Amino acid sequence: MIPFAVQRLDHVVLRVADLARSRRFYVEVLGCRVERERPELGLLHLRAGASMIDLVSLDGPIGRQGGPGPGEQARNVDHVCLRVDPFDEAAILAHLGRFGLEAKGPARINFGAEGEGPSLYIRDPDGNTLELKGPSRDGASTWADG
Repeated sequence: MIPFAVQRLDHVVLRVADLARSRRFYVEVLGCRVERERPELGLLHLRAGASMIDLVSLDGPIGRQGGPGPGEQARNVDHVCLRVDPFDEAAILAHLGRFGLEAKGPARINFGAEGEGPSLYIRDPDGNTLELKGPSRDGASTWADG
């Protein structure tokens, strides 16, 4: 018997080339807030709803342990999915456009922790893919098809 039950993702750690640039992206574009800074480690903890996204500078003590930085042929992770609400595709795309960002295609229905729901994919400044996922079609929904 397993003596615990996984509840949710607690945090994800991404290695980044430019900590200040990534901080701006995650705070200004995605609305995360700085929870704690640990410059002696090259580490920034960001609050992402109930979870955390930690950014580790490639040139900091922790980042240097991981070798070369992410790129098309050497990614940190496949993608990280952030649950967003409401999911208004047009409003999200307009917001991203103000930062010179585009989604990697139109919204599509994908399966996630809450079931099937709409999502868009974008990339952060280091090329990490982020999925912005709306609520399940089966539950209370604030998004509309179309």
